[in-house]
Amino acid sequence: MSQPRTRPPGTIRIGTVAGSDVLVSGSWFLVAGLIAVLMAPLVDAVRPGLGSLRYVAGFAFAVLLYGSVLLHEISHALVARRFGLPVGDITLHFLGGMTHIEEESRRPREELLVAVVGPITSLAVAGVALALIPITPDGLPQLAVRGLAGSNLVVGVLNLVPAFPLDGGRVLRAVVWAVTGDRHRGSIAAGWGGRVAAVAAVVYPWWGTIRTGARPDAVDLVLFLLIAVFLWQGGSQAIATGRLRRRLPALRARTLARRALAVPGDLPLAEAVRRTREAQAGAIITTTTAGEPTGVVHEPALLATPEDRWPWVATSTVARTLDRHRVLAADLEGEDLVEAVGRGGDGEYLLVEQNGAVLGVLVTADLDAAFRESLG
Repeated sequence: MSQPRTRPPGTIRIGTVAGSDVLVSGSWFLVAGLIAVLMAPLVDAVRPGLGSLRYVAGFAFAVLLYGSVLLHEISHALVARRFGLPVGDITLHFLGGMTHIEEESRRPREELLVAVVGPITSLAVAGVALALIPITPDGLPQLAVRGLAGSNLVVGVLNLVPAFPLDGGRVLRAVVWAVTGDRHRGSIAAGWGGRVAAVAAVVYPWWGTIRTGARPDAVDLVLFLLIAVFLWQGGSQAIATGRLRRRLPALRARTLARRALAVPGDLPLAEAVRRTREAQAGAIITTTTAGEPTGVVHEPALLATPEDRWPWVATSTVARTLDRHRVLAADLEGEDLVEAVGRGGDGEYLLVEQNGAVLGVLVTADLDAAFRESLG
């Protein structure tokens, strides 16, 4: 039976669409309330006399707007699944929505299509709404359709800005990746795009002041400041991650392997340690009587065992059993190596050649040390 999904704190599950749980964060209610307040005067203008119900109408428009945002996110999820990428939850939040794609694209084309389909969906919704305007009754329906057209046009165009973490930033990453063959260079370029866009978001509300002398509205200042923080943080994270991952190819399992000594699992630990020191090996593998590897001695468990007990303790008692996560290909390197070790956790891993021969043992402490050395 599959494990239930863990819902992020502060979110409410409202259903499942396209195989993904749809979550609403607490911040969404803040923006929905703000939209209701901002829409109230417009509702009054087209439908006077509603009183407090004008806020209900404004809230209904917020729900309609985020329904189109959900379509935007569903399109990301569907295309990602089309390429075999696992998709988690879809979350609606203060600044729009986010689709949790659990693996990175394997090729630039996949990255491009998964990213660009969202803005295309928003522009398509805007186009449909514009086409409906001439046949939509006046009053609240006309206001809703016009608002839907305008908001989706803005969402579609802004999401094409080449700035991470916007969809346009992912498009830029895909393009740079395709041109240079380096995914991480693409991430760095998209991250700098995010930083530039963040600065532009801070400056934009003051542009009218420069031209006309009028002070910007306080709501605009707060909104654009939040957008700037969102873009700056996302862009900075992309730059840091891209720079970090460019160093990972220097990590190779083969070069980090410790020479290992194979001993029967029931051999006394004292004798196993003596043989290992004599052979100047760096790790101990336990085997069956037929010589099949069954475990790798866990160094902390060995050191935690009093030395005076070593003659009476079987080596297998301080060894970790070899499961599928503890056996790695000797040719692993870079991100593939880090991800493989991440699935198994700290400790020791058996490294095997393509023909099944044992190369040695990889210890995560050695991998960590090599990683720190690569950072300079």
